[in-house]
Amino acid sequence: MSKKGFKPHRLAFIGAGYVGLVSGTCLADIGHQVILVDINKEKIAQLKKGKIPIYEPGLDDLIKKNVKAKRLSFTTNLKPAIKKSDVIFIAVNTPPQTDGKADLSYVAGAAREIAEAADSYKVVVDKSTVPVQTGERVAETINRYNQRQIDFDVVSNPEFLREGSAIEDFSKPDRVVVGVSNQRAEKIMREIYAPIKAPFIVTDVKSAELIKHASNSFLAMKISFINAVARICELSGANVDQVADGMGLDFRINKHFLNSGIGYGGSCFPKDVSAFISIADELGYNFGLLKEVENINDQARHQFLNKIEQALWVTRGKTIALWGLAFKPNTDDMRNAPSISIAEKLYADGAKIQAYDPKASATARAVLKTKVTYTKNMYDALKGADALVIATDWDEFKEPNWKKVSSLLNNPIIIDGRNMFKPQDMEKLGFVYHSVGRG
Repeated sequence: MSKKGFKPHRLAFIGAGYVGLVSGTCLADIGHQVILVDINKEKIAQLKKGKIPIYEPGLDDLIKKNVKAKRLSFTTNLKPAIKKSDVIFIAVNTPPQTDGKADLSYVAGAAREIAEAADSYKVVVDKSTVPVQTGERVAETINRYNQRQIDFDVVSNPEFLREGSAIEDFSKPDRVVVGVSNQRAEKIMREIYAPIKAPFIVTDVKSAELIKHASNSFLAMKISFINAVARICELSGANVDQVADGMGLDFRINKHFLNSGIGYGGSCFPKDVSAFISIADELGYNFGLLKEVENINDQARHQFLNKIEQALWVTRGKTIALWGLAFKPNTDDMRNAPSISIAEKLYADGAKIQAYDPKASATARAVLKTKVTYTKNMYDALKGADALVIATDWDEFKEPNWKKVSSLLNNPIIIDGRNMFKPQDMEKLGFVYHSVGRG
């Protein structure tokens, strides 16, 4: 990172969830003074004790480093944090409502509190993923409750952090996107990100807001596309891996997000695709393409459950080992994880599930409760099981002791939702191996 053009700022983050915690810590690490604010007293108390509420590789050490350097602090008291800060990032949750629209009540609440507490010029940055035109609403709210008539600017600065590699994504991003309405706000945002070597994209506020939804929806579309191709491969006898390899070598397409399996999950893709469909509907456009992306993603999970049922014929009374609970490796995030629908359907059908995940057992327990037996390691999950189901492609699962796996399973059946292994290799090892899109 280069320090050229760098000017330290006092930053406040409203919301110490995933986005706020990672972004705030990384900005502290490049030299800014950062206060993370959250209404959750227990979370702030744990952070002050050095306990991190989420699993993200490297985040624990980075937080401790910057707390020790007195660049990073935590509080539940918002007003003093606003008064002390030049730039205030709104990083609150924007959960989906039943109609797919983003719930912006937390964003609206944060805007009002900023307006009521500010006593000098502030740059207010929407860091949360929000629908286009939210910046206008934030500005309207601040104006409405800004009794002191304090000057301010509203900026859109979407995040593109991938869970499991968020720190590297922040320090070495593909781009930094900033939506502004004037050069004053642009100058401050350039100063904030000066140490980050990446293309600095300046747009109007509405365009920046759309970039995040458009990007995530496009990536979700690639995943659904290759899962639809995988289904055609199964019906025709083709191999989706070979098809994806041939497609991915075209530089216009590239290989990323062309891995077939049980569909996308997590907090971003499902929420952002649904929100983008709602945004389009409100603007009078029927985004049928994205509606089909959602449909294909749902189908991928149903088809995988059918694979399990076909492999076992009857699941009632069977014991099934489940490797992986988190929606992807290197995280403990269970939001929209495919493992949830898999475990719940198998449990409802009368199966016993013995599951292992390197990091997500605690978060999974809050969702699945006693529907699953949680084991201490991946081999314990196999004891007495009639089949192994793989739902998350953790590195830990890539090179198991196959003799041990075979000896622990009642039947050498593997249903792999992540295509981790080559069918011919598994057949040589004596397994009945089922994967996705391989004829």
